[in-house]
Amino acid sequence: MTQAKELLTQMNDRSREVFRRVVEGYLESGEPVGSRTLTRTLSEKVSAATIRNVMQDLEFLGLLDSPHVSAGRIPTQMGLRMFVDGLLEVRDLDHDDRRKLDETMGSNSDNVGGLLDRVGSALSGVTQGASLVLTPKHEAPLKHMEFVSLAADRALVVLVFADGHVENRVFTPPPGQTPSSMREAANFVNALLEGRTLSELRTVMRTEIQRRRQEIDVLAAELIDSGIAVWEGEGNTSERLIVRGRANLLGEDVPEEDLDRIRTLFDDLERKRDIADFLELTDEGEGVRIFIGSENKLFSLSGSSLVVSPYMNADRKIIGAVGVIGPTRLNYGRIVPIVDYTAQLVGKLITDRS
Repeated sequence: MTQAKELLTQMNDRSREVFRRVVEGYLESGEPVGSRTLTRTLSEKVSAATIRNVMQDLEFLGLLDSPHVSAGRIPTQMGLRMFVDGLLEVRDLDHDDRRKLDETMGSNSDNVGGLLDRVGSALSGVTQGASLVLTPKHEAPLKHMEFVSLAADRALVVLVFADGHVENRVFTPPPGQTPSSMREAANFVNALLEGRTLSELRTVMRTEIQRRRQEIDVLAAELIDSGIAVWEGEGNTSERLIVRGRANLLGEDVPEEDLDRIRTLFDDLERKRDIADFLELTDEGEGVRIFIGSENKLFSLSGSSLVVSPYMNADRKIIGAVGVIGPTRLNYGRIVPIVDYTAQLVGKLITDRS
């Protein structure tokens, strides 16, 4: 149980109602809500002083904040999360909103890309917010691939398919990767594309890795048999061929070019393993979550929230998501059913087309 949910279970009816009224008032007006305003709306008739005491307690718990001295209160990020998770009353989808969504997506076009473009436009128009559409992963021959470093632990892969479809996926790169190493990986992969799908590319990379390992084994076999070298961590991605006594090696009549060749093959093997990791991470993509404010670092600076719902194919497998990005004081009670209904529509339309 989260801290917010624990606090909710510990609150009495009065505290819970005061908290709910403050949040609802803030979401509706965008302004702090004062104790005098609440005395007119609470089901229980209590004084403004009593309400102020309750609001001070809620502020102490980290659920409310006062932007100015002697002003009303607004919900904190934790307070918004608790409200959304435990107190939000989701309304039925408005008839007019439903009609607009149905009309926008009522086209008979078989183009999934066009459908999802219309979904984004519909959500933006109905909610007056920025829409977010995560499309199903495209499994088609590739034309080009680029890796872009966003931060030390975040990277973007841009996939351009032969049919003109473009897809962006965010992933966490393997440790130690740099923008330069990502460019090298992209250059190598683009040289292999030749109309292959992402799955086929991964198979090619596994074959390349196996071939390189076999070359190293052949060259190193004599050194290992004679006891001059030994495998360390054999079979692991961090395996190394340890050469014992470099000075003694010269007397064993082992050509220096053999050692240079092994070193070169090892470097190449490690590069190919890194590229295979990139392709694996690209294929896995990123999961879907619901974020509020700085729970997502992408939105922390703008103070925005994302309400998102996944959509599924006929096998009940999540293949994408639709959502709305807006200020943290979104009208969640209205937005949530809109996003949910849109996700159901998209899932049904894509299933019908397949």
